[in-house]
Amino acid sequence: MDFILPEYNEPNFESDAFRSTLNVHTEVVVKNGVAPENFHATTIFPEYFKMNDQWTLVDKSRMDCVVIVKDDGSLEVKAFRKLQVGEKVVVGRTEDGTQGIYVHTNGFKGKQQSEETFVFRSGRSRETSFSRDYDRLYELLTYEKKHGFIVFVLGPAVTFDHDSKKAMISLIEKGYVQAVLAGNALATHDLESVLFKTALGQDVYTQVPISKGHYHHIDIINRARQYESLAEFVAQEQIRAGIVYACLENNVPLILAGSIRDDGPLPGVIPNAYDAQDIMREYTKKATTVLGLATQLHTIAVGNMTPSYQVVNNKIRPVFIYGVDVSEFVVNKLRDRGTLEVTSIVTNIQDFLVNLDRNLL
Repeated sequence: MDFILPEYNEPNFESDAFRSTLNVHTEVVVKNGVAPENFHATTIFPEYFKMNDQWTLVDKSRMDCVVIVKDDGSLEVKAFRKLQVGEKVVVGRTEDGTQGIYVHTNGFKGKQQSEETFVFRSGRSRETSFSRDYDRLYELLTYEKKHGFIVFVLGPAVTFDHDSKKAMISLIEKGYVQAVLAGNALATHDLESVLFKTALGQDVYTQVPISKGHYHHIDIINRARQYESLAEFVAQEQIRAGIVYACLENNVPLILAGSIRDDGPLPGVIPNAYDAQDIMREYTKKATTVLGLATQLHTIAVGNMTPSYQVVNNKIRPVFIYGVDVSEFVVNKLRDRGTLEVTSIVTNIQDFLVNLDRNLL
């Protein structure tokens, strides 16, 4: 079955309710990095702003930011820390259009949506049946390979098992990955598994601890730090396998954000959190599908930077966000942190990736 993007239902701005509303109001920034009082904070949903009696959709949105009106009348979503003195920030806390701000929460909801107020099993848990979710995901990724931009957010557990790592490499090689966002551990244990056949000192196939295996990941980091980049390390050490190698060979950007607990880190890991956020944001702006696998903090971070919609070729389309983890607490936490449009799948990463790879050509 071919995948069909849900149609977007634009608000009827010709109706009397919208035509009679006020134009949006702005206040000027008086201190760098500080928004005016009563600022409007953005959501994950499509948002429209009325200026000169015309409603305009803000593009490249992001949750928990502000909207500025530029001198040419265009709109830009900005993080608080990037605000500059003199910029005009949209203010107002109503979202129903009366103050020139309209948050459209039902743009992609079709007629098949249930109107029942009381239903069983509406949450996502280990008891949930995910058969339809898997089938829909296969259809979606087949479509997105040709028409979209697929971002994977990976935790190190992806590399801890022989089959999950093999499946991830296959997905990269088959063109189902346009960017990988991860941390130091993902790349470290991927390279460890290539050179030592272990991850955190355990054989990646048998899971048997290897003598002195706890040295392996720091041996990898120490050896890699002789080089200026991971690309140089891979080339000079003649590494011809693994997720890092697959990304390099297939020109897939691999963005590694550092954390306080990192060993090393590897060359290329971005040590400054805000620098990492800015670079990751460049890929969430392009993303049409995001899959966060076995990494709670990275998945929540990326989910919070990714809106529920994207404007592609002047057409508004949904962004599909998946949270996948063996813990139902983790996948539901992403929704609790504001990413309301996420599809949660509770399973271990080996099964998920192997199923994905086997069902995608």
